Amino acid sequence: MRSQGKTPRSVFARRFARTAVVCGVPLAVASCTTIGDPLNEAITSAPNQQLDAMDAGSIPVDDTIIGLSFSGGGTRAAAFSFGVLKEMATVNHREGAESRPLVDQVDFVSGVSGGSVTAAYFALKGSAALNDFRERFLIANVEGSLRTSVTPTNVARLIGGGVNDATGLPVWLNQNLFGGATFGDVLRKRRPILWVNASDIYNRNPFIFDRETFAALCSNIDAYPLANAVAASAAVPLAFAPVVIQNHAKRCDYRMPAWTAGALQNTNAPANLKSYANGLQRYREDPTLNFVKLLDGGLADNFGLQGFSLARARAQDPYAPLTPQQAVNLKRLLFLVVDAGRPVRADFQKTLGGHSGFELVMAATDTAIDSTVRLSFDSFTSSMTQWQNEIIRYRCGLPAAQVQRMRKTMAGWNCRDIKFYVGKVAFEQVNDPELFNQLAEIKTSLTLPADQVDRLIEAARTAMRQNPAWNNFVHSLGGRPLDTSGHATLTMSRSSGRGAPMRMSTQ
Repeated sequence: MRSQGKTPRSVFARRFARTAVVCGVPLAVASCTTIGDPLNEAITSAPNQQLDAMDAGSIPVDDTIIGLSFSGGGTRAAAFSFGVLKEMATVNHREGAESRPLVDQVDFVSGVSGGSVTAAYFALKGSAALNDFRERFLIANVEGSLRTSVTPTNVARLIGGGVNDATGLPVWLNQNLFGGATFGDVLRKRRPILWVNASDIYNRNPFIFDRETFAALCSNIDAYPLANAVAASAAVPLAFAPVVIQNHAKRCDYRMPAWTAGALQNTNAPANLKSYANGLQRYREDPTLNFVKLLDGGLADNFGLQGFSLARARAQDPYAPLTPQQAVNLKRLLFLVVDAGRPVRADFQKTLGGHSGFELVMAATDTAIDSTVRLSFDSFTSSMTQWQNEIIRYRCGLPAAQVQRMRKTMAGWNCRDIKFYVGKVAFEQVNDPELFNQLAEIKTSLTLPADQVDRLIEAARTAMRQNPAWNNFVHSLGGRPLDTSGHATLTMSRSSGRGAPMRMSTQ
């Protein structure tokens, strides 16, 4: 698993890579890595209409939508994301006559690498995940089930494609966390909608585990194990062999959705949309593409924003991927990116030289990918602002009779009464220098001491209380007034109603 945009960053991945380079293990012995059989089932018929990766029509129609995206970074990322969920559970929001914690009203959750473990378990269990995720995963000895020692056999496995294969992490996750659950178990729940993100190393694209991707492969996502999807998202190169999906494209009559033709033909189409359309087309038309091989999702999208960005980029309507009824009833949308990437390290500036070639390669890779991650977040926030404005124009252009039909009432209708709150929750928002330095030293690994796990959980809760987007969103729900620092006070009534939303900036 990876920290923010870093590859490979787990402790044992780096250890193996350095040993392989120094020792020069012969390639002839590198033939002992086992690639597990693909587990995705073939289907003989697939829907030919456009499939919405978000399935947003299944979300309940109300005035609030919440989306979360959990970055990569091993158990550090999983624990930090868990802390965000814990903090959300302390604030209630009234929906009609019912008051419920905000954690029960999350509509979308996306995860990459370590963050995908938290995202998938939360999507499966809902708020019940808050009761046992710490014990079942965060403080468990996950690495005890993996090959982590530096031996000639394991170094040979590394050179052969990956030290750990399908007999390791997927099996542990299935036995200890997911209990045989599949995507179908999540999809039937309606809320939240889940994205697990891996990287397709042939197409050099994010691979999003959703209905559209699997339909293009003539495969049934409902039957695919959550544990294997999470293992694919966390498959750090060298430490893990790729997770393999079989392409069954010849088994069904699926036709490419209309948006792909537009993306491929339009020279001005967004680059990420065009690239994803090319990938789907190759699944269908490349006769040599029998298998899709997946590695760590952070290689292509360490914030897990591609699913939402693609849904917007291919939208044919201003409100899509929401339904018209959802767009008309919406008053506020919150989207938080939870970033567990470590801050910049100052090691290189301390001495004139003395850095190995391996360390310099890793530093150069970190520099390139971190820059891409920042650009992706900036692009995402810009697209969300544009989407808010498009929904306002759509709402203000509707006839009163149509509004009445979709809202059931004209009382309180204001076509401009809608606000999006977009922000990033990160270590930098912890205003305690000592704690900040402690967080920076926590390793990217699958097993952490319990005290470090608890420190990460509490740090996330602290960062949430300092986050402008979160505070302004809570204030719009009727939370207590902003304090003198510009943040909402979160010691709010546990049954706050829908006070009149104030219009304020998110950052």
